[in-house]
Amino acid sequence: MKKAQETTTAGGAAKLPIRNYVGYAMGDMAGVITFGTIGSFLQMFYTDILHISLASITVLMMVSRIWDAINDPMCGALIDSRKPTKYGRFRPYVFWFSFPLAIAFIFTFCKIPGLSERQYLIYAYVTYIMYGMMYTAVNIPYGSMASVMTGDLTERSTLSVIRSLGAGFGTALSQILLPLFVYSTAASGAKYLDQHKLFVGVVILAACSLVIYYLFFRLTREYIAPPAAQASEGLLVTFGKLMKNRPFVTLCLASMLLISGSMYTQTLFNYLFKNYYGKPGLFSMVTIATYLPMLLLMPFTGKLVRSFGKKSICSFGALLAAVSFLILFFIKTANPYLFLGVVILSGFGLCFFTLEVWAMVTDVIDYHEKLHSRRDEGTTYACFSFFRKLGQTLAGIGASLALAAIGYSTAEGAVVQEQAVNRGIYNMATLIPFVMYLCMFLLLQFGYPLTRERVLQLKADRQ
Repeated sequence: MKKAQETTTAGGAAKLPIRNYVGYAMGDMAGVITFGTIGSFLQMFYTDILHISLASITVLMMVSRIWDAINDPMCGALIDSRKPTKYGRFRPYVFWFSFPLAIAFIFTFCKIPGLSERQYLIYAYVTYIMYGMMYTAVNIPYGSMASVMTGDLTERSTLSVIRSLGAGFGTALSQILLPLFVYSTAASGAKYLDQHKLFVGVVILAACSLVIYYLFFRLTREYIAPPAAQASEGLLVTFGKLMKNRPFVTLCLASMLLISGSMYTQTLFNYLFKNYYGKPGLFSMVTIATYLPMLLLMPFTGKLVRSFGKKSICSFGALLAAVSFLILFFIKTANPYLFLGVVILSGFGLCFFTLEVWAMVTDVIDYHEKLHSRRDEGTTYACFSFFRKLGQTLAGIGASLALAAIGYSTAEGAVVQEQAVNRGIYNMATLIPFVMYLCMFLLLQFGYPLTRERVLQLKADRQ
């Protein structure tokens, strides 16, 4: 492992070189390129292109998460028990598995002509589960890296912010640019998702992700050498300890709701702007409305964290997001631009947790080390990742159930939905996120015990 070329702050804390920040941001940028596309378009690809029933999609989401319950912790435990390579413990896995991830991503959106609905469903099972496994193999070591890049709380918070910034750039490709090119106009004048355009876009995004993962590998380093290899306590023992770690469980549940609310709205908003507003191209503006507040508040986040702590600003933000969606539910606006304006307000709320969640994960790992004298970064992050995937599942199942409840048609040729269905899409796209973000606020405010003072004490105990 190369020796760190670090500078030192006035407080004696190691400061990471700039290229490490850039490289770390690229890691999440590459991941979100594929993950964001899955969240925004996979459900519509299944319903409008493969014409798979909503009930079948719901079962598919559930089965894939059952496999993740086995696969994710095993992946984390395997990494924890492996001897670090000359490139580090976590970094090389991200690069190695980026290639099968890109291939699985492409096949997930590939339509083989002439198959029956049952055959398309089997194909969806194979490709979606394979994508999930490859994403796990990349994302768990990537997420675990922050704790071995620096031990300084300020630097970790900066890495979390930088990671979110990288995710924003990845989102720009998958959720801002892609929606502008993947729709075509039917003879009736209605817009529909064009399979050929979508597939070409997916191939281009997959190629971009590979280039960006390579840059991540070149620019980052692991500066904190972990133990050569920890003797495994057994996956069930480690998982049992984590389930007794209150900050870990609370953070997992809150993050699950964050990812669930985010991916649920991505999916429903796609249907909303295509059907309710008749302007599918405006879906790109949703992502801008979500990430613009992040860019505006990013320079002030560090000061807010130092003044109030991560817990306080994140719980306040969740409450603001919940109130925003409640407003949208009651006003029932037919103006898409007013709708987007209130979405910006929710973005101001959610950006705090989005920016700081990864720094909170490292706090939880420090707390776990204090309790059990073991860090277990890989296993801890794998369990955390599993809860976020549960959030993805809740979003997929919730979106399927919501569309089924309002009578959305997946039949071939059903380009235009009934007005009652379109009104139902609006209601489901606003009321459900309100409930999710309200629960997230309650968890963070009353269930997460790592206040600013306790986090500072954890840092002092480690020195």
